Amino acid sequence: MSEPALRVDTTSPVPPYLQIRAQLAALIVTGRLVEGDRLPTVRQLATDLGLAPGTVARAYRELEAEGLIRTRRGAGSRVAAPPARPAHDHAAQLVALARDFAFSARALGADTEAVLAAVRDALGPDMG
Repeated sequence: MSEPALRVDTTSPVPPYLQIRAQLAALIVTGRLVEGDRLPTVRQLATDLGLAPGTVARAYRELEAEGLIRTRRGAGSRVAAPPARPAHDHAAQLVALARDFAFSARALGADTEAVLAAVRDALGPDMG
């Protein structure tokens, strides 16, 4: 994983592990990280972000539990193959994307109205 860089706001009420999980999940779900892409080691990402390794490890464990990454001893963590889902089952993906966006928006300090306004703006008149 060369780019994009992850950011953690230590002043946010959103715990750092959730910020990491949300950002990585969004990168995976939107295709910016694809199957087989290697993630930084827990130790490296913790150092880069100035966090304890356990914080990053928790984010990775949650991503693995969701099936978004796979970790193998000695081989590191990589983006997993997309789960097999029926083509019409987009509800789960939408919920995951919305949750990740909400976590990221909260990490910026946005309140509910600001989050909803951002979604409305993103949808625009042609998409609403």
